[in-house]
Amino acid sequence: MALLLCLGLTAALARGCLHCHGNFSEKFSFYRHHVNLKSWWVGDIPVSGSLLSDWSQDTMKELHLAIPAEITREKLNQVANAVYQKMDQLYQGKMYFPGYFPNELRAIFREQVHLIQNAIIESRIDCQRHCGIFQYETISCTNCTDSHVVCFGYNCESSAQWETAVQGLLRYINKWHKQDDHTRHRISPLSWMHRTTPAFLMSPSFTCLEPPHLANLTLENASECLTQH
Repeated sequence: MALLLCLGLTAALARGCLHCHGNFSEKFSFYRHHVNLKSWWVGDIPVSGSLLSDWSQDTMKELHLAIPAEITREKLNQVANAVYQKMDQLYQGKMYFPGYFPNELRAIFREQVHLIQNAIIESRIDCQRHCGIFQYETISCTNCTDSHVVCFGYNCESSAQWETAVQGLLRYINKWHKQDDHTRHRISPLSWMHRTTPAFLMSPSFTCLEPPHLANLTLENASECLTQH
């Protein structure tokens, strides 16, 4: 489904995701302060220290997500625990041979990137298990504030459910469309509206749902648009 196309060429301009976890500062402070004890070769120390210091910033450079970097708390906990477990195991060893320690850090970093990518995308794909407008709570990786994602699910079991789903979409669009500029730019984690056009309305395959067409959108042409893609 075009609505669920999540990977793209635009890198998100954010600090990271893992730094939003409650134990991140304590864990990575320990890792940075003990890096000089992990390699026989002095050249590994500045390289490893740089990897750890730039962890959050480099994470978002590597995600290459075309959707907002917003992750559920449950999935953030899963990613964080997996990373901490790998890192703690690495730090349990004594000094390593030259080159080994930074290479292991890079491997854990790459695995973390994939885990975050999968976590964010899986939550979007889970939208297919719902019928109509669905909202789930997330954490914004940009500033670690509570946020939410709104999507449209296709898992309707009858024509009646589908009609109700499309009617719900129209109500959502109507509420969003009628917001004036002042209201639309208010930041509220519990608000039903996004500050800008909802991401699922901006798919290139859904030109009939783009802002210029929303004001006169009807149940019939909305349903036709959705079923053609």
